[in-house]
Amino acid sequence: MQSGVDVFFSQPAHRAALRGKRVGLITNPTGVDVALEGTASRFRAATDFSLVALYGPEHGVRGDAQAGEFVDYYTDAHYGVPVFSLYGQGLKLPTEPLAGIDATMREFDTRHAGKQVAPGMLRGVEALVFDIQDVGTRVYTYVATMAYAMRAAAAAGIPFWVLDRPNPIGGEIMEGPVLEYPRHSSFIGLYPVPLRHGLTTGELALVFNAKFLPQKCDLTVVPMQGWRRGDWFVDTPLPWVAPSPNMPTPNTATVYPGQVLLEGTNLSEGRGTTRPFEWFGAPWIDGFVLAHELNALALPGARFRETWFTPTFSKFAGHRCGGCQLHVTDRAAFRPVTCVLAILETIKRLHGAALELHADYFDKVMGTSLVRESFERGEPFQKIAASWEPGLAQFAREREQFRLYR
Repeated sequence: MQSGVDVFFSQPAHRAALRGKRVGLITNPTGVDVALEGTASRFRAATDFSLVALYGPEHGVRGDAQAGEFVDYYTDAHYGVPVFSLYGQGLKLPTEPLAGIDATMREFDTRHAGKQVAPGMLRGVEALVFDIQDVGTRVYTYVATMAYAMRAAAAAGIPFWVLDRPNPIGGEIMEGPVLEYPRHSSFIGLYPVPLRHGLTTGELALVFNAKFLPQKCDLTVVPMQGWRRGDWFVDTPLPWVAPSPNMPTPNTATVYPGQVLLEGTNLSEGRGTTRPFEWFGAPWIDGFVLAHELNALALPGARFRETWFTPTFSKFAGHRCGGCQLHVTDRAAFRPVTCVLAILETIKRLHGAALELHADYFDKVMGTSLVRESFERGEPFQKIAASWEPGLAQFAREREQFRLYR
């Protein structure tokens, strides 16, 4: 199969559409072709159009900034072009946030300010191209960056291109509530789509353009060739490049739609370890007890192993935590959002008030306050999971016309 960037360079008609234009590229380390050559390098070497600017999402064009870390404007020494940050441009944060890295990330991730393409960033740019690997979960800032860039392209009257890439957790399964818009709209969830949406980046761009943007942009999606909706990333020949510092493997992406909710709690989601989102726990948890109780639930496709870890940063940095590693034994049966609700219910039963939810952030991640309120009332996780099925059924009907792959 071929990703969008490989199709773009293999079909002369695509390049002809950009002939003679000054192009701005929104990318990061995941922007590579099947041979691991960077999209930025290929665009810089092109002779029929010129690369004049780079734009970086959260974590930056080089991917070396941690979650919530500010990246300032600079000129890239290798490509010789200006690099603009689309994650907090002009909103530089303190080097040592007084509230701590986790609270700062929660506060900064949900803000809209500083995340949009300022008009000056497009001076002299005649087309914008987006090439970034998404992870298939609403709670990931790259698709919000794409949406804001589409708005800016529409306002500037320039075309916007998306070089499509696989949904690494497949394009069939959806899960979790549809975001309540606009009440819970934030940079970690702009528009009313499910937590796990089953769409590619290009398909999301089509949805955003048709349904949500205040002004439609001149959108071109370069589809992949040979990708099927049931394909997970591991089913493709494409190389995995970590989309962000805490997304090291496709396994991380598999558990992320559920485990990301732990960011809205006082549990460690494994940041600061070698297994972010697969490991979870706290200093007051006994991993043996928790693993026994979770395995007794016989959750489809999931198995838990007791583990102990000491994060090097983020929650409980330098403190030994007990907890579990989440092992996915059957990815087709595994339901990560339902799974994390079962985890939270079990920890609450074992430890009571020791478990805390950061209500505002938890609700922003979930896209609704109803799940947290139901959980706090003691409703079983199975009932909570059933509550979002009608919304998923409606979204499945609405997304049908935008699906590029069958």
